[in-house]
Amino acid sequence: MSKVFLGMSGGVDSAVSAYLLREAGHEVVGAYMKNWSKNLPGMKCPWAEDLADAKRTAVKLGLDFRVFDFENEYKQKVVDYMIAEYKKGNTPNPDIMCNQEIKFKLFAETAFEQGAELIATGHYACTDGKNLLRAVDDNKDQTYFLYRISADVIPKILFPVGEMKKPDVKALAEKVGLSVARKPESMGVCFVGEANIKDFLGEFVETKPGEIREIETEKVLGYHDGAIFYTLGQRHGLGLKTGLPYYVVKKDMGKNIVYVSQNLNSLSLWKKEIELKDIIIRGEHNLTKLQARIRHRAPLISAKLEGNKLIFADEQKSLTPGQSVVLYDGDICIGGGIIA
Repeated sequence: MSKVFLGMSGGVDSAVSAYLLREAGHEVVGAYMKNWSKNLPGMKCPWAEDLADAKRTAVKLGLDFRVFDFENEYKQKVVDYMIAEYKKGNTPNPDIMCNQEIKFKLFAETAFEQGAELIATGHYACTDGKNLLRAVDDNKDQTYFLYRISADVIPKILFPVGEMKKPDVKALAEKVGLSVARKPESMGVCFVGEANIKDFLGEFVETKPGEIREIETEKVLGYHDGAIFYTLGQRHGLGLKTGLPYYVVKKDMGKNIVYVSQNLNSLSLWKKEIELKDIIIRGEHNLTKLQARIRHRAPLISAKLEGNKLIFADEQKSLTPGQSVVLYDGDICIGGGIIA
């Protein structure tokens, strides 16, 4: 069996992964990645509690345990990237960048330097030793967030819960007496727990109020506290007093104006083809017969990739610059790109 360094977040998925790896006979080293520890006004960063939970699991299972401090690299590679993208008017996905730069690059490199033969995490995904594959539990599949992982590291990754359904993972945690069996899943920004993105950005970005205008008439319907906070297709949280449903269809970052429309058929909302940037494709595949996922848990849709242009079989709504489109060839996650 192998020496496996397991990224332990303090949650139930990585705890059950630790148990499964140990039961399979591997020499398991639990590793907590300390990526962010800063409290924000009214928001306590949960890192200390998560570390304690991870350590408790490691002690119960008799595992070696280490803490990797990646806070500086995380700030540079993930947080600064996210803030810069929002300033451009885009809506980035920090979880994807974290997986690319920290969990499956920096963590992997550090683990291998310290004697690991393989690394593992509690993500819901699978591999066949060469390719990244969708998880058995389609509702929990996390390949959307993992699509930018380097092809070189995939053969060295284990995803112990990738072939399990979430209820079975929780049931197993209860059965073997893991203290995190009933711990609720963390929500919000990936690295600051329950904080919402607006509160988080407010700490790092200067914003100013601006107008919300109806795109067809240029009529001012209300005011916002920063165009940076709004996403194309957004309906809730606009604070308009019209009593009618409006959707964000455009942002003018230079003039700090958010444009909205009641027209769900607005050309600004629906697109049949989009331009992708920073495209990653692993392996040889027929790029004219792909399936695409335009957001986590969205259904797979038929598409083809021609250069940096992705063409869908049918028009798609609310394709937001900065977000990722992930591409599949059957069960294989072959890569994807960022909406330009």
